[in-house]
Amino acid sequence: MPEGAEPRRLLLLRHGQTAWNLERRIQGQTDVPLDDTGIEQAEAVAPVIAAMHPAFVRSSDLARARTTAEKVADAAGVDVKTDPRLREFDLGERAGLTHGEYASVNADEFAAFRAGRYEAAPGAESREQVEARFVPALEDALADLAPGELGVVVAHGAALKVALVAWLGWAPEAVLSLQALGNCHWVLVEAAGLDEVDQTSRGRRLVGYNRHA
Repeated sequence: MPEGAEPRRLLLLRHGQTAWNLERRIQGQTDVPLDDTGIEQAEAVAPVIAAMHPAFVRSSDLARARTTAEKVADAAGVDVKTDPRLREFDLGERAGLTHGEYASVNADEFAAFRAGRYEAAPGAESREQVEARFVPALEDALADLAPGELGVVVAHGAALKVALVAWLGWAPEAVLSLQALGNCHWVLVEAAGLDEVDQTSRGRRLVGYNRHA
């Protein structure tokens, strides 16, 4: 990118609602589809994002993200490329439980889970494991943008928050200060021109958080 070039931007979109979201049931990588409300949310956000003229749409390969991405891509006139690195945390043996059921199984473990220590669940991915796959996917998406272009990445709430904090170079505990992303809400990050890059954020700047149509 030449010095002084327009920033490249990535819009990170959480998928629409599923029945399990509504039931406060732990999804992880269980492939749960959007419910009717989730489809309506995706259809509502699609023209808003399409009006930003995205160069591409990337998505987790799980159905709830992929369907959301397809709505956005159809409105924008681009294709969807799926990437399994953008999946939600694998939440191991606790996937499928409601929050109430999880608390009944193991209250201390559930408290750790609610505090963002997802690896407390037996068989779950750690924060470091999710960062190791998700952040390179963001870097690859950013690298495919020309100066001034916008790319869209559709994924999942917990993984997006953790990866965002790591990508911006923040301390891991900063994730606790971020509000949970709503369904079909998005984050906007820009990568500054080379003359503006600093060593802390590597030129990544948080422009907007938890925005919605």
